[in-house]
Amino acid sequence: MRMAVGRKGYFQSLSEEAQFADKTTVRRHRPDYQLVLYMGLLMMVGLIIMYAIGPQRANVLNNAYGSDYSGTYFFVKQLISLGLALAAFGLMASIPYTLLTKHASKILMVAFGACALLAVAGWANMSIAQQTLGATRWFNLGALGSFQPAELVKYAILIFMAGFLGGKVKQGKLNDVNATLYPLAIVAAIAVLFIVIIQKDFGTGVSLVGIIVSMLVVSGLNFKNAGKILLLVLLIGGVLIFSAPHRIDRFVTFLNGDNSSQTDPNSYHVDQAKLAIGTGGLFGVGVGNSIQATGYLPEAINDSVFAIIGETFGFVGLVTVLALFTALLIRLLVLMDHLVDVRLKLLVAGVFGWFGSHVILNVASMVGLIPLTGITLPMLSFGGTSLLFIAAALGLVFQLSRYTVHPSSLKEAARYEDSSSRRGIRRSRHTSRSGFTRN
Repeated sequence: MRMAVGRKGYFQSLSEEAQFADKTTVRRHRPDYQLVLYMGLLMMVGLIIMYAIGPQRANVLNNAYGSDYSGTYFFVKQLISLGLALAAFGLMASIPYTLLTKHASKILMVAFGACALLAVAGWANMSIAQQTLGATRWFNLGALGSFQPAELVKYAILIFMAGFLGGKVKQGKLNDVNATLYPLAIVAAIAVLFIVIIQKDFGTGVSLVGIIVSMLVVSGLNFKNAGKILLLVLLIGGVLIFSAPHRIDRFVTFLNGDNSSQTDPNSYHVDQAKLAIGTGGLFGVGVGNSIQATGYLPEAINDSVFAIIGETFGFVGLVTVLALFTALLIRLLVLMDHLVDVRLKLLVAGVFGWFGSHVILNVASMVGLIPLTGITLPMLSFGGTSLLFIAAALGLVFQLSRYTVHPSSLKEAARYEDSSSRRGIRRSRHTSRSGFTRN
């Protein structure tokens, strides 16, 4: 069994740490408000961008499709989505996490059921299934907007895997192929079937894999099984890429680099993104002065928003945004390291994989480091469903931050365990400024 993550030898394995958690009651304390700070700052940047390029986006759509979007339409809609996301954050910060893990299987079944319903509605050409560029990924809810069930699947996988893997760690069956790995493989295969094959959303599929891999790594999977899973993921990923013509085109464009044809739409997209970032210079062209948002850069308000930020706020703006993302991701790792219950550690690890995969994939594709893929930049891209569920996931982490312990408590606990003491850690815990507890 792998050494416990971040414990500096306090516990020999996650199974021992899980046993310690069962004997220890961690008192509820003040949560980590740094999460709220970083999330709030990113949301504010997203609103500023929507305010800056919303009128240009409306003009592009009005001229292209004869629609009648107002100049404030996208800003107002993003503001509403932000309000719903904050409500989801507050709800998940309040609902006991044990209630979610208790009903994890039901939540997963609802998510898969929603994907199946969307697939049937799409095949039947029903108006409730919104079809865009040959893909059916959203429910059309009319005045209420749209809903992407793939985001619900990611949230359900997160909750399900935390409880399932955590239980197997405590039972010492994590590396049991029949009891653990096969059931997980079945769940992952169903999710990939719906998201990547039926909904044709490879980017979201990769972020789903990011969640699963992060949780498996933290759970303590041995190197033999980890290697097999990695090879299987690469094999399936290669098959999915080369079974779809548009993915092959993106991969070939990436390999050709600057030698790609000027008529290649994938090359055009990346070139325009780089042009936007380059045009921004050090401090950007300023709010409302973006040229690429007027129709030159595809998906300027969604997947390409990173390039628009570069054009609007320049290199300084991009570095600031990346610093906020990095700070939030590091905070997730620190919180995970200070949780005792393995199930809670796995939940935070999954959120880290979810959030981190979105940031890496979006930024890397915009600057040409990986083949172009469509995926949102968390809390900055336009869209309600992604924002809603990422905020819900962070709300859950915010709740879990009330149950962290200080490293000195872990040393003390290990010393007590070594001396066969059954007293545990019973002294009062007070919250430190960092949001952790201290003796």
